[in-house]
Amino acid sequence: MATLPTLFLSHGAPNLLLQKSPARDFLQKLGQEIERPRAILIASAHFEMPNPAFTASAHPDMIYDFTGFEDELYQVKYPALGAPGLAAVAADLLVKADFEPQEVLGRGYDHGAWVPLKLMYPDADIPVVELSVQREGGAGHHIMVGRALAPLRDHGILIVGSGSLTHGFDATAKSNVALDAPPPDWVTAFAEWVHEKAEAGAIDEIADWWGLAPNAKKNHPTPEHFLPLPLVMGAAGEGAKGRRLHSSVQYGVLSMDAYLFE
Repeated sequence: MATLPTLFLSHGAPNLLLQKSPARDFLQKLGQEIERPRAILIASAHFEMPNPAFTASAHPDMIYDFTGFEDELYQVKYPALGAPGLAAVAADLLVKADFEPQEVLGRGYDHGAWVPLKLMYPDADIPVVELSVQREGGAGHHIMVGRALAPLRDHGILIVGSGSLTHGFDATAKSNVALDAPPPDWVTAFAEWVHEKAEAGAIDEIADWWGLAPNAKKNHPTPEHFLPLPLVMGAAGEGAKGRRLHSSVQYGVLSMDAYLFE
């Protein structure tokens, strides 16, 4: 098996599964367009721990970590097996890189994992391990976590970062915004800055995104939905460059962009 690329995916709101949109159509096709992995390691913006942590249960349950959405979403199941062996190997790679990882039993799949994976691999027949992000760690920390995990790609492991290219919900939280509302300039400018840096492989600038990217704090009042991107950029290896696979916007403020790094 060839060395796999890494992916950054914007997972949107949980009802991405229910609402027809360009982003949903893209994810439904993506699983058929990349090489099928032996297992998936997915860093989710909705799994936060002080140190890098890996889910290590053999049969993870579901986490419905949201309120106020359609009743149907609370019945969704994604019965993919866990991969305790992969969790142990990944944790060992981080120990060797001087991190202090954890293996977590009993944690299920949050919607940052099961929403995109149910669209990409609806048969749930590929084992999955989730990886936490560290809000206080910064992009440079996540790049180094990714670098330590890069050898997994040589063994058929698809490393995915699931977040959102922009996530400026504070601006629209109290208003009714249409799914197809156009993005304001501050969203577009940020997304295009990331596009330029990702395609150039400018990892040092991605590491300093909080200070360099236009309107960074407005697009990410908190950073956890961006941090999976530098992680998978690091995991793609030294000199890796990104290719934007998809670009669309939902609710005006959610850039649903997706990138492949290799």
